[in-house]
Order: sequence, then C-alpha cells, then structure tokens
Amino acid sequence: MGQRSASTAPDPVCFSSSGTGGNYDRKQKLMAASTLVISQNADVRFLGKLLGDVIREYGGEALFRRIEYIRATSVDRYRGVAEVRGVEPGLDALSLDETIAFVRSFMLFSMLANLAEDLHGSQAEQGGDLAAALQRLAAIGIDVHQSVALLNRALIVPVLTAHPTEVMRKSMLDHRNRIALMMRLRDAGRTETAEGELIEHAIARQIALLWRTRALRRERLYVTDEVEAALAYMRDIFLPVLPPLYARWERILKHRPRSFLRLGSWIGGDRDGNPNVTAESLQLALGRASQTVLADYLERLHAMGAELSISNELASVTKAVDRLAEESGDNNPTRRDEPYRRAITGCYARLAASYKKLTGRTPPRPASVSAEAYPDAESLRSDLLALEQSLETSSRGWLGRGGALARLIRAVETFGFHLATLDLRQNSDVHARVVTELLQVAGVEADYQALSESARVELLRRELAGERLLASPFASYGAETLSELAIVRAAARGHELYGPACITTYVVSKCDSVSDLLEVNILLKEAGLYRGHGARRASIMVVPLFETIGDLKNSWQIMRDWLSLPEVAVITSSHGYQEVMVGYSDSNKDGGYLTSVWSLHEATRTLAEVFEQHGTRMQVFHGRGGAVGRGGGSSVAAIRAQPHGTVNGRIRITEQGEVIAAKYATTESARANLEAMTSATLMASLEGDSVSARDRPRFAAAMDALSQAAFRAYRSLVYETEGFSTVFRQMTPLQEIAELKIGSRPASRTSSDRIEDLRAIPWVFSWAQARVMLPGWYGVGHALRSFSDTVLLREMVEAWPFLRATLDNLEMVLSKSDMSIAARYASLVQDRALAEAIFGRIRDGWSATHDALLAVTGQSRLLQEHPALDAAIRLRLPYIEPLNWLQVELLKRHRAGEKDARIREGLQLSINAIATALRNSG
Repeated sequence: MGQRSASTAPDPVCFSSSGTGGNYDRKQKLMAASTLVISQNADVRFLGKLLGDVIREYGGEALFRRIEYIRATSVDRYRGVAEVRGVEPGLDALSLDETIAFVRSFMLFSMLANLAEDLHGSQAEQGGDLAAALQRLAAIGIDVHQSVALLNRALIVPVLTAHPTEVMRKSMLDHRNRIALMMRLRDAGRTETAEGELIEHAIARQIALLWRTRALRRERLYVTDEVEAALAYMRDIFLPVLPPLYARWERILKHRPRSFLRLGSWIGGDRDGNPNVTAESLQLALGRASQTVLADYLERLHAMGAELSISNELASVTKAVDRLAEESGDNNPTRRDEPYRRAITGCYARLAASYKKLTGRTPPRPASVSAEAYPDAESLRSDLLALEQSLETSSRGWLGRGGALARLIRAVETFGFHLATLDLRQNSDVHARVVTELLQVAGVEADYQALSESARVELLRRELAGERLLASPFASYGAETLSELAIVRAAARGHELYGPACITTYVVSKCDSVSDLLEVNILLKEAGLYRGHGARRASIMVVPLFETIGDLKNSWQIMRDWLSLPEVAVITSSHGYQEVMVGYSDSNKDGGYLTSVWSLHEATRTLAEVFEQHGTRMQVFHGRGGAVGRGGGSSVAAIRAQPHGTVNGRIRITEQGEVIAAKYATTESARANLEAMTSATLMASLEGDSVSARDRPRFAAAMDALSQAAFRAYRSLVYETEGFSTVFRQMTPLQEIAELKIGSRPASRTSSDRIEDLRAIPWVFSWAQARVMLPGWYGVGHALRSFSDTVLLREMVEAWPFLRATLDNLEMVLSKSDMSIAARYASLVQDRALAEAIFGRIRDGWSATHDALLAVTGQSRLLQEHPALDAAIRLRLPYIEPLNWLQVELLKRHRAGEKDARIREGLQLSINAIATALRNSG
C-alpha cells in the first residue's frame, strides 16, 4: 500500500489494559470526533482488554508478552514510528504452538472488532429506514398512497445460499452472539445479567470460551449441516424479526400492506456442480423448514391461549369465534366462559395435527384434544382472522389492535407452512443430457443433442403440448437421469405437503438458448408440474441465469424469443411476471470488475425494454457474493444503482456465507438491513431517473469505452498470458483453501487447472488471502488512464448512482489490498522470472487504478470521503499484516513437505483469521 503516514494510521487498540500509544494525537485522525467511530473504538478497547486478560490467564504471561509485542509493534509500524523489521523478530521467535496461539488471538480480536462494528451500525446497510424513504419521496411529490400501492404488488426476497465463504464454526458464532447480547445490556447501562452475574464477568467468560473452542471444522460439511445452519438463522432471526417489522411499517404507512418481504433459500435445492444435493436432501430441507415454522406457530398459539383470557360474561364475541369454541373439543368447565381460549385450543389441536402429518413427529407440546389437520396455511390464517375480527368488533379499543395475534397472522401470511421458498438450480448441460436420454429411450429422437437449436425448440414444444410422459417405470436410465427425475418428483410432493409456495423457481445455470429453458419444462411435466395442453400452467417457473459476459450480452435475444412463444405468454401472464437471474461472480471472473458491472447494468436495461415490448413484468434475481469481485458491497447502493425502470418493487438477492453472519447475526442488525433493503427498493422503484435523457447516451458511450479497455487489459492478463494460472496457484493459498471444511460443494467444476473451470468463490477468496484482490479492480486503472475526458468522468461520478457505487466498491477493495504484502506471496512462485513478470503487471495495474481513482474522485487518499469505513479498515490492518507474513512462511513449510500437523493447523487458522478480519473476502 506504499508509504503510511501518521495521518492515516490506525487508532491503537490494545490487548493489554495499558496498551501503547496513549499519547497518540487524535487530531491527526480524520473525522475522529465521529460518535460512531469513538463509541465503536471504545467497545473494541474494552473487548480487546478482556481478550488480553484471557490470553494471559490461559496462555501464560510469556505468551501474552510475545503476542502483545507483535501487536504493539505492528500498530506502531502503521503509525509510521516502526519499521517492518521491528515486527519480524517477534514473529520469527514464535514456536509452532505459539504461532497457533498468536493466529487464534488475532482472529478473535478481528471477530470482536466485527462485533463492535455491528453493534454500532457500521455493518448495517446505510439506506435509512422506511420513514426516511417516505419523507424523501414526499419531497419529490410522491405521496404515501403511491408507496402503499407499490408495496402491495412488490416482492423483496433475500435468498440464503450455502456458498462456502463462511469460515467460522457455528459454535464460535454462538459465543459471539452471546457477547453481542451482553454488550447491548452494557450499552443500556446494565451492570448485571438477569441471572445476577456481572456483565463484564459474563463477557469475559464468553471470550474465555471462545479461546478454548476449536475454531476449525474437522469434518467437511454435509448438505444436512448447511440446512441446519440456515434454519438457525430462520428460526432465531427471521421468524421473530419480520412480524414486528411489518407492524411498525403498518403504523408508518397507516395501512396494512400485503407480505411483500419474504424469505428464500437455495440450501438443499442448488445442485449446480454439487452432487451431494439429491432428492433426499431436498425433502430434508423442505421438511425441516416446515417443522421449524410449525413449531414456532405452536409456541405462539400456546402463549396466546394464556393471554386471551376474555370472558363472555364481560365481553361479547362473534358467531365465528363461538363456532370455533364449540368445535374445539375443549369442554373443560374452568374455561366454559372463555371462548377465545377454547377456540385457540381447537386451533392448536388442528395445527398440532398438521405438525404430525407433515413431520411424522409428535409436537413438543402435544394437544389436549384431537382434531383434523389444517389442509394448508390459509385455513389456519382464516381461523386466526376470525379471532382478530371478533376482538376488533366486540372488544374494540386496545384489545382490537395489534398484539401477539396480529403478529401470528402476519407470520402465517409471510412464512406459510414452508418458512422459506426453496429454489431449484441445475446446469443446462445436465438437462440436455437427461432430456437426450429420455427422448432416446422413448423412441422419439435418437440424438437430441445433434439437432440444431430451431429443431430442438420445435421438438420440445411438440412434446410439451401433448399429454404423453417420456419416462417409463419399465425402462432403464442412467444415474444422472434418475437423480433429476427424483428431484422434480420430490418437488411435486413438496407442493402437495407444504403448498406451492415452498418451491416456485427453477434456475437454469449456463443458460444460452430457449431450448435450455424448454428442457426444464420437459422435466417438470414428468412430475405434473407443467401442463402444456388444455389449461396451460407451470407450477414452477423456469428462470434463466445469465452469467458470462457473452451470455449477458445475448440475454435480450433469448428472452425475446422465449416471451414470443404463445404458451410461454399464457403462463407468464398467469404468474404476473417472468424472472431473470443475473450472475455477478462468473461475469467478473470472465471479464473483470468494470466490464462485469457494466454488462450487468446494460443487460438488465435492455431486458426491461424487451419485457415492456411483450407486456410482461420483469423480476430480476441478483446473484451477488460477499466480495466486490463477486458483486458484493452495499445492497442498498446496488439496488439504487439499478437502471431506471428495472426494479419496479420486485427484486431477489442472494445472501451467502460471511454476508449472512454479518447482516443477520442479531435481530437488531437483521431488522436494520431488511428495512434498508425495503427502503432502497421503494426509492429505486419510485424515484425518477437520476440521469437525464441528454446525458444518458454520453454516459453510456463513455462506459462502453471504459469497459472495452478494462476487458482487454483483464483478459490479456488472466486468459492470454502464458503461465498466469501457474503464478495464481502458487502465490495464493488456493489448494489450502480447498482443504478447508467450509462447504459441501467441490471447489472446481472439473479436475482441470484452467481458470475457466475454477469456481468464482475460491478464485476471489484466494486473491483476498494474498491481499491482491485482483478480481475487484484489475483493468479499471488501464481503462481510466486511457480515457482522456476527466471532466466527463467527474460529471458522471457526481450525477450517476451506478458509477458512484461502482467506484465506492472499487475504493473499498483497494483499501484492503496491499502490494507489499502481495509481493511476499509472489515469492512463493517457483519460476522467479515468471513471477516477476506477471506480478509486475499486477502491481503496475494496482498503482494505475489507485492513482486514477483518486484523480477522478478528487481525493488525496483512499476513503477520504468515507470516514467510518476508513476507520474500520484501518483498525484491522495492523492485525492482518502479521497474519499474512506468518501465512507465507507456513505455506513455504507446508509445500516443502514438512509433516508436523501444527503447520497445517496454523495455515488453516491463518486463512480463517484473515477472512474474519477482511469480512467480505468471499
């Protein structure tokens, strides 16, 4: 990162109570007076002191002093009062056992610093709440009635995925969340827990438990583990957060909107490149989700029965509630005058029967009477509405407003009997092979894959229009075909059990033709989920995923041809929309950061025009990762930067890996992020176009030129430079990351060494560990340097949210990268001449990007205009750099063949620690 001056030095945060740098001049810190930064740093100091006390108590004074020396010297180096060589003797003196302890200490410090950020809102999306959005819209002439109308037709869905970027074990995250809970009590002025323990002692004990908890997974995760991890967030965060959030919105809007904010998931349904996801895992995911949500409803009903003690001697009730009470089977004489309690007894019994029917288990609290199961969630909602209407008409006043009953109704409307809508996903190549075999065995077509695209479409449409099924129970099929047929049949069974909302979407990866979409409908037809004759319907919508730069450019043609099919027009009209998914990760790996974001922007804009021509509403599903190289960054900024007219109240966004833990670890952060996502969607949908009709063609032409220059530079390095793949694999811990037990999915699609066949996650993750972060910036400097009209660029930055968000994310990546550290990783490459040539290009590209960005934004240093983010990153840098140095040395020893198990453990811990400190590394 070049020279560091005291003006950009981090505020020292100590493990010890006294620390170093007490005389540090705070005036030299930009925006140090910020309340957010000050309060956050105070919490980091407090937690750092407790961590130091724990290390001293459990590791001994000698270990503590060694770690503290390295920490203090590294901080001084960033303050400009120490040299690199001051840190290295401390690292060199560590034994292997001390190395592991050191890495764990810095990892835990980073975890606690993240916690402090989350507590003070730094990690919450900075988009404002719904009230602020309504005020902003009102200022431009859009009243609340227009906002309500939009929300009533809106759909906003965060979709949880199991992409392997979360390095922390759940046990570690659980301790972290307990510390967060106690820190909130401390911030509220409490000195004791509810159990009478001193808050500080309770926090210290949790930190001690963290110190004594194994950080690394010993076994690779299975799909069942990923399902359970996601369910913990759904049960502990989303279920309790969403109903009260809706209640607050109702008060703000003075209207009760429909449940537009819902929950989605890919976990258990995403089979693209993951052979471990099967029909059995799909059934498990659906069943466990239903079990979780029904158990929650049962608990709420039980508590409500205790609360609604209203006597019919003191208040009248409606006939509907009287009927529910009489049909409940509750003849207990002590409740004879309590119709609500009796009615709830019946509701509970019916729901308990549903629980047993759907899960095959007796509920944790069995019903006191027998009853028939509810056939669906709507039947339960109908009974609950009868209770609410009776309270509103008969009791009026406070008893008819809100409360636990209103929250339960909202929960049932939002989560149904399925909790989260589960998507199916598979690669188009798999579908082509399966359909080929089905057609061949059925005697319809000997070699489907040899047909032209037009012939394929004609054949598939003919098959879809008839009633005949292709699969026969008497024929023999390959394992792949049997697996795919089992999946769609499991989906059909899920619809029968949990309702059609449990699975609504089938995503086709690597979609580059209309036949890719029709092939999925062939499979859905085999399970009764598609009907092409008579009353045409598709119970599950097929959704194309456009991922590469080429696919994005051609997407409008594919969707034009798709929407032109008469049967598709009928089906999309019945759904009310057609979804399209765009992939950030693979488009970035294919064409680099700038070309990726511009191609995505232009693809969605052009698609919107095609959809408008066909009279079909478009819904875009954004496949974003945590790192900028995979579409990461602020969701709020990303939503508001979408092309005008492409959101229209409907958006789905993937939330994966470390992003889930960062945004939804606590109810407070989840509430803030969900509301910010909603506010951003509302504003992006109703605000006018920020770019004038006069400026749009000028800006677009400039971006086209920039994108082409960036694309050429990126492709030249990554795909056209001989030896690049070798340098990448040797200078980053790619292979060592693949050995981490952080996901059920293989790291590569094939056994090839080609960059094209590597998944986007390890590609981005590996560059982040080496502090290069190449996917998030390479090529941008070449583009900006080649563009001579700097006045136009500055005008675009000022007026265009798209370019502003693009450069903001770029700036964050550059701030976390460090070419001096990256050079150490480059020393791992065996061919020194090759390493110097390729790393030299990378280093020059970084410098060009850094200098051009500052020139365009008018700053003297990175993050000058983002003081809170600047402070958060600078706080971490002194703790990341020693980890990088140690990781390089451990990589050398590991690759040299040293067999000591502690080297492997230390290496994996260092990967964990660096990822924790960087936060959005995957």
